[in-house]
Amino acid sequence: MSMRPQAKEHDKSYYVYTYGCQMNVRDSEVIRGLLEGCGYHAASSPEEASLIVFNTCSVRHSAENKVYGKLGEITALRRKDPDKLIAFGGCMAQLPEVRQKLKKHNVDIIFGTLNIHELPGLIRRAEEGQHPVVQVWDKAGSIIEPLPSKRSGGYSAFVNIMFGCNNFCSYCIVPYTRGRERSREARDIIKEIRELAQAGYKEVTLLGQNVNSYGRGLDEPIDFPDLLNMVSEVDGIERIRFTTSHPKDLSDKLIDTMADNPKVCEHIHVAMQSGSNRILKLMNRGYTREHYLERTMALRQRIPGVAISTDIIVGFPGESEQDFLDTLDMVQKVRFDSAFTFMYSPRTGTKAAEMEDQLPVEVKRSRLHQLTQLQYAIALEINRGLEGKYEEVLVEGPSKTDPSKLTSRSRTNRIIIFSGPDDIAGQIIRVKITEARTFSLFGEIA
Repeated sequence: MSMRPQAKEHDKSYYVYTYGCQMNVRDSEVIRGLLEGCGYHAASSPEEASLIVFNTCSVRHSAENKVYGKLGEITALRRKDPDKLIAFGGCMAQLPEVRQKLKKHNVDIIFGTLNIHELPGLIRRAEEGQHPVVQVWDKAGSIIEPLPSKRSGGYSAFVNIMFGCNNFCSYCIVPYTRGRERSREARDIIKEIRELAQAGYKEVTLLGQNVNSYGRGLDEPIDFPDLLNMVSEVDGIERIRFTTSHPKDLSDKLIDTMADNPKVCEHIHVAMQSGSNRILKLMNRGYTREHYLERTMALRQRIPGVAISTDIIVGFPGESEQDFLDTLDMVQKVRFDSAFTFMYSPRTGTKAAEMEDQLPVEVKRSRLHQLTQLQYAIALEINRGLEGKYEEVLVEGPSKTDPSKLTSRSRTNRIIIFSGPDDIAGQIIRVKITEARTFSLFGEIA
């Protein structure tokens, strides 16, 4: 272990790069809270920061490539300012081959998804001159409660209800980077949400790799629908969202709770991944296309106007033209309001990466194009059906694309942009939809 010059005590500032899903966004809020708890303050740019933190995603190669590209820029920046510290965490840091690569970039601190709470101590060691400081847990320990948090602001907040995943889909690295399922105690979740309500938040999104399995392993007999009802009793919280739901665990009790509880929004994300039973079996998804179709139809019958979003992978190893057509057929049958669509990306350590018949990128790219064109057409048609109708929205603030207008989110998770006074940010109002596009709606205050 080499020794670097000690960091300058008078300029302890940080800048955090966040990649990936809502889980990582929430983890970065905790990271910022930990940093400010040990004397750091936020910098407006990486150039001004004495500590730069990468919170990374390893779901796809493209995500990793973005991280390495930015890391190269920051190490070049550090050559001009040798006192800067670079910390690297998140899902990529859990992978041994990544940690080996990071040695070439002279990263000062490496930490994993399972030991974020140790970051202040790791930084202290790096400040004292140790280099590199590497602490990555292979197995999850007990959930640490509570951890400080520096939230991003606004009126909607993410709340973890569980960590990890037990499903081991053959293409997915998450069980290896985030460990096995661990549910937070309901009392800790409710305490956090009460504090959010007191701070002025109106909406919470409950996070888990599979929220439908919440409660397994807890001493208290409680499941996810029970938790939704408990959250709805918190004064000040007017809307409840959640993500993500695994199709094999989507129960009638959850559907009934969504239908009967007025605070639970009429939107659900249910990852389909493929419409082919053969591919679903190779993916180890644990359900069939028939089961998926039955569950989504049950949602639509029980919850009028429910919006269903999904994830779909094309080009999985061995996917035939017929398998792909089965996926297109399911997209037409279910009629998703929105979909995150991806080309299959091999992840080292997963079973799918070792499968034969990996498809050429040209085939995957062509299929992705066909899928997105179909999905975009369906989304536009659904959105156009909303023109002239009224939606209840939570006003989030100025639009990023047009700051002269306001942006808002409907209960079905649609972005609606309209003109109005700035002082209504944070309010729940009604708007009339005047124009529909594929990814957003435009309206006017009703």
